[in-house]
Amino acid sequence: MKFGFIITGGEALEQVELARAAEAAGWDGVFTWDGIHVGDEIETYDPWALMGAMALATERVRLGAIISPLSRRRPWKVARETTTVDRLSNGRLLLPVGLGALTDRGITSVGEPVERRTRAELLDEALEILIGLWSGESFGYAGRHYRFEPMAFRPTPVQRPRIPIWVVGAWPSERSMSRVLRYDGLMPYWLATKSGLARPETPAQLAEMRDWVAERRSLDGFDIVMEGSSSATDAEAAAAAVRPWADAGATWWIESDWANFEVGPMRRRVEAGPPR
Repeated sequence: MKFGFIITGGEALEQVELARAAEAAGWDGVFTWDGIHVGDEIETYDPWALMGAMALATERVRLGAIISPLSRRRPWKVARETTTVDRLSNGRLLLPVGLGALTDRGITSVGEPVERRTRAELLDEALEILIGLWSGESFGYAGRHYRFEPMAFRPTPVQRPRIPIWVVGAWPSERSMSRVLRYDGLMPYWLATKSGLARPETPAQLAEMRDWVAERRSLDGFDIVMEGSSSATDAEAAAAAVRPWADAGATWWIESDWANFEVGPMRRRVEAGPPR
């Protein structure tokens, strides 16, 4: 299992320094988040600018934004941003994607599509476009939402055949889970209510999703990404909390505390090291 940390807040330079500290403490990945406006009191920075700075401040850790709601971003611009960060980091970028949270007024208050089906269609088309543009070959597209004549994007990302893509899978939605099968990783959620998602509550739920995927594609090189919180003061308790998720198939544990946007508690958890 690999271990990542989501930096939820702090001044931009503080977040870059936390990324450097996480690498020194033995974490395998450092993540930011892709939000536009999730509350007047929360200071929010652009994820691509942050990841570019983090790429130059680190040498080993994987980088990404959990998650990027591609329905509100132009895919050709994302192709440039992802390629740039992948090259700045010498091939360390991951691309976690999903529909995004409607609590972000950067979706709901500025005219972006909010209907789930439309956002899903935009996500599917954006992913196809990204892969085509990352190839460096002449590529055009004719979809329901996006259309353009062939063009070639250079340079290409460092990673070949492509930057790894992690996709939110909403169990038991067949359409959502089928999207996961086409890419490189599962970020598991359950349809807890008609309009909301929740992370699996038990390792058995995660194992059910893993088995469904394994019946339909190889798990070789495929990531299953579990997010949660573990103890910053008791290393044995932290490892014991994470171990059942590894046994259920998780290949990454992403440490996160979405109730906290303060640097002090994040630094203490980062410096305590991953729950190995």
